[in-house]
Amino acid sequence: MAKRKLSNPLALAVLSMCAETPRHPYEMAQVLRQRGKQASIKINFGSLYTVVQNLEKHGFIEAAGTERDGRRPERTVYGITEAGRAELHDWLSELLSVPVKEYPQFEAGLSLAGSLPPDEVEALLRKRLATLDDGVSVAAATLEECRAVLPDVFLVEAEYALAMQRAEAEWLRGLLRRMETNTLSGLDGWRAYHATGAPPQEWTDLEERASRLSRPD
Repeated sequence: MAKRKLSNPLALAVLSMCAETPRHPYEMAQVLRQRGKQASIKINFGSLYTVVQNLEKHGFIEAAGTERDGRRPERTVYGITEAGRAELHDWLSELLSVPVKEYPQFEAGLSLAGSLPPDEVEALLRKRLATLDDGVSVAAATLEECRAVLPDVFLVEAEYALAMQRAEAEWLRGLLRRMETNTLSGLDGWRAYHATGAPPQEWTDLEERASRLSRPD
């Protein structure tokens, strides 16, 4: 995949807004929030202006005139350029068709969870699961309310987010069950490490084996 001049998802949202009709940045933010896009794209009014400036600098959007709202000062409205339409199409096509490795914070936390005692980790994960379950209930209810007034095509990102929350909750339930029943392999070594302060021999052996495998021939 080619490196993009801009990679902020907010820039993609601005391109989409400008492709519909020329808009000034404040209107872009309003429309994005009205459509609920803040649930999937971080929308910050200050950074939005910077994104607009960068898109204009790279030739993806351009000033398309000014407009005045009542007695307020004139504001520049921006429209998409041909280069911007090509970037919008290429960027969206890539996002929708090509899986990429992302780095969720929870995954990072799991990878380093061994630094805490297993009983503490179990308690923390149960707290997370309770929060997730509450969030799933609220999201599911909200989605059903939206279905009463919106076609499904406008709700696919909300459906995806809810499916991911449910999947994480179910995975967490399974992990906690294995921790509770002591069927998670390596759990005894984890407990021993925090009881003695020294890694168990099997961990040391694994580390040495991994080190040998990673050495160039």
